[in-house]
Amino acid sequence: MLAQPRTSLLFTVTTALIASVTVATACSAPEQADDPASEAMEAASDAPSPPAVVELIADRQVAFAIFSGATTREEGALMGQSEELDLVFYSLESGPFDPLIFRIPPIGDGVEAAEAHVAQALDAGVAAIFFPHVESADDAAIAVAAMGDDHWPGNPSGSLFSMLIIESRTGVDRVDEIVGTDGVSTVFAGPDDLRQSYGSEDDVEAAIQQVLSACQRHGVPCGITAGADDIAERMEQGFQLLIVSDSAGLAAGRAAAGR
Repeated sequence: MLAQPRTSLLFTVTTALIASVTVATACSAPEQADDPASEAMEAASDAPSPPAVVELIADRQVAFAIFSGATTREEGALMGQSEELDLVFYSLESGPFDPLIFRIPPIGDGVEAAEAHVAQALDAGVAAIFFPHVESADDAAIAVAAMGDDHWPGNPSGSLFSMLIIESRTGVDRVDEIVGTDGVSTVFAGPDDLRQSYGSEDDVEAAIQQVLSACQRHGVPCGITAGADDIAERMEQGFQLLIVSDSAGLAAGRAAAGR
């Protein structure tokens, strides 16, 4: 029997990052002066609340993201206002490091540098970080530790979130120890980079399924890139976070999800 997905995904995404789009709005009662109950409600409203993407995954539904591409700050702000998106994925893995992104350079480039990048990003307000080219339980443990005490699921009500990207033969060979590392939030199978490690599309797909199976065994949400032609199939297979590169893929995914 497969482990049940974790159900307490909680993290806050800074508005400035345009990283998560929450389509639900919160309502509050009018403030009453010197009312202890009102003051308690006001204090509670300051606590981090889970964005829509977290609630979707926790409810075993699918969340949709899109690669931002090259955008200006203004274009990013417009993209972040789309009510069809759950996430906008910004990546500077191959370029100069900027803390206002999800994906940092690989841990394999240097542990101290990776820890510094994470610290800088968290200080800037990032709430979710993607770790590329994770290849061992040590890499996974370093990523989890770098996220600190407010990282879900080590802290069941934590407001920080991470994703470990498995995109090499070495990572796939060690996928169980990676996914089974205590404190891992989610895991992502990276098809493009996996193609550099495997000789055929059949081998790439087998590696992807190996990552997904490990996630399902350990009850860890799994993500992947997808397009209009395969996003419905990926959802049926059990992937819960789908990153698309265009609006056609997003529309197909939302239709398949009944959203």
